Amino acid sequence: MADSIDDQFREFVRTRSPALLRTAFLLTGDRHLAEDLVQDALARTHRGRRRLDDPGHFEAYTRTAMYHQQVSWWRRRRVAESLPGELADVAQPGSDHARRTELKLALHQALAQLTPRQRAVLVVRFFEDRSEAEAANLLQCSVGTIKSQTSKALARMREIAPELLSAVMEEA
Repeated sequence: MADSIDDQFREFVRTRSPALLRTAFLLTGDRHLAEDLVQDALARTHRGRRRLDDPGHFEAYTRTAMYHQQVSWWRRRRVAESLPGELADVAQPGSDHARRTELKLALHQALAQLTPRQRAVLVVRFFEDRSEAEAANLLQCSVGTIKSQTSKALARMREIAPELLSAVMEEA
């Protein structure tokens, strides 16, 4: 049984690391911090892998560890932020690659201008598609904080990146 859990964990890391890294990058705004966040969360999951009832819970446990670690980083003394790195993205066949790249850059630049808390709230709520209650639980704050931070973050995004709003309207 020990080998099968270890094999399942290895397979989880191999297949889900890119998705975890994308989420971590959106949370942190920095490629290197994102890699650190994912590595730390995977290490925590590895330590607890035998306690998990089902290997299918690896992802939920890892993502929760990422969110909790990110929250603890907010509470630390502030360190100067560095410019974000680049993450590879799979192009959709038949899509306008230049437009997608332009929107991706605008989104990353806009997210970088938000506070870490606002950025995390937007990532959890919209990228991870979590409810307000789930986001509050993951980020260890109240639902009211999630609502107010979401409102402030979206208002700030509309202000600093109006081209994103027009792109969303074109998609709809």
